[in-house]
Amino acid sequence: MLLSDTLNRPVRDVRISVTDRCNFRCPYCMPAEIYGDRYEFLPKEQLLTFEEISRLTSLFMQLGAQKVRLTGGEPLVRNGIEDLVAMLTGVEGVRDLTMTTNAYLLPQKAHLLKKAGLHRLTISLDSLDDEIFRKMNGRNFGTESVLKGIASAEQAGFSNIKINAVVQRGVNDHTVVDMARYFKERGHTIRFIEYMDVGTLNGWRMDDVVPAEEIISRINEVLPLEPVDSSYRGEVALKYQYCDGGGEVGVIASVTKPFCGDCTRLRLSPEGQIVTCLFATSGTDLRGPLRDGASDDELANIISSRWRTRADRYSEERASMTEELRQREKVEMYHIGG
Repeated sequence: MLLSDTLNRPVRDVRISVTDRCNFRCPYCMPAEIYGDRYEFLPKEQLLTFEEISRLTSLFMQLGAQKVRLTGGEPLVRNGIEDLVAMLTGVEGVRDLTMTTNAYLLPQKAHLLKKAGLHRLTISLDSLDDEIFRKMNGRNFGTESVLKGIASAEQAGFSNIKINAVVQRGVNDHTVVDMARYFKERGHTIRFIEYMDVGTLNGWRMDDVVPAEEIISRINEVLPLEPVDSSYRGEVALKYQYCDGGGEVGVIASVTKPFCGDCTRLRLSPEGQIVTCLFATSGTDLRGPLRDGASDDELANIISSRWRTRADRYSEERASMTEELRQREKVEMYHIGG
């Protein structure tokens, strides 16, 4: 059974947030003044078990999904995450199994993840400038910890490693070209992400957004680029290749060039809610029915019913919204992944 929503968008990509905890406190995601030492995260018994995640993943695949990305929070802080990876590699229909991580714990986990069958890694690193990065991760961690994580991933045999960098005007935008050059020289693809108004706690302002066109223009002045066509429907990054053949760079322009019309993403929160948009205000519970003994058909029907009524296109509507609508309470990014 293949699903489509009200805008004829199929479900193809599933983002599974395995924990709401993170060892970083990036201001645009989990500002430290809110998520401090006394903040109460979800207790273990409320998190989906690996067996429950695997079962739901199988249902998502049966409904047309093909790709799975493990996110958080920070997925590597979930104990035994490599065991979940091994379970998901055995789920029929999973063609691409990836993970987004801040890489701080990768030196201990990279070989285990590769052995378990993880296909690819995306690593978050917002600047190579140590002082800026310490401020942006909110924990005073230096860039060395992330670069060690990237090196360990390479040593474990991961190729085509992608680097994600959120760009904020006046914070790290002046380091964009240095980032592009550094990862071009090392054969990794970097993707610059426009600062987004995910959730309601990060103090987002349009003035802080550096448009994708400006990012590409800055890089192109030093490292000439040419556009590349998308590889598939629903690909979120606008892609460019270096004119000298030295690899690729991407930009995710959710604010200035929304891609809602081709969004094929379904998100599963740590406590078992399906969320149909990164900017959603709420989710649909699966954990309750699952633990109450619902059959696979009953669970699939809940998923199908929600997706068929999906009409989300927040990024396309943002510009015409009132300030009150834009500031309505939304699910926080750390809870459902980026």
